[in-house]
Amino acid sequence: MMMKVLVIYTGGTIGMVPSDQGYVPVSGFHDRVLEQLGSAADQLPEYDLVELDRLIDSANVVPQDWCEIARTLERHWAQYDGFVVLHGTDTMAYTASALSFMLRGIDKPVILTGSQIPLAELRNDALDNLITSLMLAASGEIHEVCVYFNGRLLRGNRARKVRSTGFDAFDSPNCPWLGQVGIHIDLRHDLLLPAGTPDFCIPQLDPSAVVALSVFPGMPARLIESALDDPRVRGLVLQTYGVGNPPDADLALIGALEQACARGVAVLNVTQCHQGAVSQGAYATGATLNRIGVIPGSDLTPEAAFTKLHLLLAQDLFGEQLSDALSHPLCGECA
Repeated sequence: MMMKVLVIYTGGTIGMVPSDQGYVPVSGFHDRVLEQLGSAADQLPEYDLVELDRLIDSANVVPQDWCEIARTLERHWAQYDGFVVLHGTDTMAYTASALSFMLRGIDKPVILTGSQIPLAELRNDALDNLITSLMLAASGEIHEVCVYFNGRLLRGNRARKVRSTGFDAFDSPNCPWLGQVGIHIDLRHDLLLPAGTPDFCIPQLDPSAVVALSVFPGMPARLIESALDDPRVRGLVLQTYGVGNPPDADLALIGALEQACARGVAVLNVTQCHQGAVSQGAYATGATLNRIGVIPGSDLTPEAAFTKLHLLLAQDLFGEQLSDALSHPLCGECA
């Protein structure tokens, strides 16, 4: 049976064209694909392409955009065997993580890809990323949200943009690649999530609900106080040193965190390091966070931590139930 794929073009470098102000997203991406492919288009899996009404430079992505993409997938879920989401690279890891939490238990592939050079340019990485993503989406072997880029298939909620200009822009520092594409497409079936029963949860997201701060030497407590001053803020992703260590000698800063936890703000602790996990309490400084109620974030990426906290808060989880959900994997996002 011929597999049928839906391609959702959201914007991003892959479909941009030059302008006086630099690259900008424009409509008509499908025509540009067919122009590049020529007669080779007949060799691709069968696919349809839809464009969002408002094409996005991914630097402008907001939480509501994750919901729009997820609802587009949900509307077309029964009609297609796989999906490719074309997205800008700057926030692709955020969107991939958010979609993984909204589309849990899926039984079809959702492959996010893009490019570092637009398809409109003669020399580009766009065409290979698109063609390979179509083949992966039509393979019938993947049942989760992934990022495909430059020969690497990555779990979506483990992916990070690690290079600003290289074609190998994405990696998953704390998780092996799910597949590698060279002469052959080699999938790690031992790592891929099994097919499940789709359990879509696409809540209304409040963009003010979650903030993120990175600890730095001499960080004033007023930054935390100011960030959490808005009563709509219900969660904080705190990026600390090493295995989750804050500057516990700064009593004002620790006091600000303690007050936030006491009034019900969920503070989730992740490491600033690209590899490794939080081990809150391995050092006395980290043990301070255990005492005041900060939630250890295991080896969550900052993008996965931010989107997971958003989604769980939008489902009105709180207290022990929220802490437990943040500390344990829902769809392969942490150890």
